[in-house]
Amino acid sequence: MPSIDIHVMEGVFSSGDKARLIEKVTEAFGEVAGKTLQAGTTVRIHEVQSGSWGYAGKPITTADAKGWREQG
Repeated sequence: MPSIDIHVMEGVFSSGDKARLIEKVTEAFGEVAGKTLQAGTTVRIHEVQSGSWGYAGKPITTADAKGWREQG
């Protein structure tokens, strides 16, 4: 069974956003791997605490991630 893990910053995505991510990622995987594997695919979303994720040597906060999301 395929298992897909997604890591995001806490507080950036709503419950609805996360449900949509799970749906769309599963769907995209199925387009490549086939419907049989799609039917057995699990997707987990892990929320990382604000300040506990680093990029280019600096911690990222929820506010940073929200700002980037708004930029599109």
